[in-house]
Amino acid sequence: MPSKNFIFWFACFALVVLTTLALMVGNFPVSPADVAGTLWAKAGGARHAIPENVEAVIFAIRGPRIVAAVLIGAALAAAGAAYQGMFKNPLVSPDILGVSAGASLGAVIAIFLALPALAIQGFAFGGGLLAVAFVYLVGRAVRGHDPILSLILSGVAVGTLLGSGIALLKYLADPYNELPAITFWLLGSLATATPEEIGWLALFIVLSLTPLFLLRWRINVLALSDDEARTLGVNVNRLRIVVILAATLMTASAVAVSGMIGWIGLIIPHAARLLAGPEFSRMLPLSMLLGACFLLAVDTLARTVAPVELPPGVLTAFIGTPFFIWLLARSAGKES
Repeated sequence: MPSKNFIFWFACFALVVLTTLALMVGNFPVSPADVAGTLWAKAGGARHAIPENVEAVIFAIRGPRIVAAVLIGAALAAAGAAYQGMFKNPLVSPDILGVSAGASLGAVIAIFLALPALAIQGFAFGGGLLAVAFVYLVGRAVRGHDPILSLILSGVAVGTLLGSGIALLKYLADPYNELPAITFWLLGSLATATPEEIGWLALFIVLSLTPLFLLRWRINVLALSDDEARTLGVNVNRLRIVVILAATLMTASAVAVSGMIGWIGLIIPHAARLLAGPEFSRMLPLSMLLGACFLLAVDTLARTVAPVELPPGVLTAFIGTPFFIWLLARSAGKES
């Protein structure tokens, strides 16, 4: 098996290749020479002979979308790695505490009330945070259970409740205006990502990743029992709160920009664990790289594989399901 350093740098190389390919392909193809010349001239501030329409395609149309795909894929994968480490379960995803369901309900409420796009994103972001806060309070209020089990059960219950709210609003929505907008948002899309949204998204991701990187050695201790972690000087409850806040902030900010895009937070950390091992300081950066590559590849396919653009949330399910089954079979083969 290749070394862990080789896997990391190969993932970096794959991200560069996928980014270049994403800039080239589409309804308006751009040659590799034009891509390289435009990027080089922009980086150095030099004048170039590239047509203005090519520059507009690269920087105004495809560029923001590519950056959004990289950031959102990395954020969802990092959140999944954090949740899986905290819950000691490789089958956990960022949806487990209801953040995606809460963000979706918030966005659906805003669309149902015919609010502007900025309000839709704000409602989605706030809905995700409120949902996880409610799940945490419910889990704390339930006594007599393991704290991890209480959080999981509370997340399932609250997520089901929020899903019912989404279904009710879809039933009540105007079938000609509101319902198509709700359906489109729930399927996920990166087509409308703007530089301003990407800037805020990057800020929230950096704020969320900072405590995860600073506490990466302590997060490994969560794989032990609570009593063993306490004997090593780790405040387990406080550490769990920090992990939940960081992962929730990343997930909520990503969902607010892209809508519902599933599977990344489940399969990518699982793949990174198989490639780099369970050690969190290695698994987290590799998960982010693989998540960025995966969503960028999916989004490139979504806008090029068919005459009409396909929702990336649908493609992640089509690609993610057989890939996850293959990962399960491979991990089972290693354990046998």
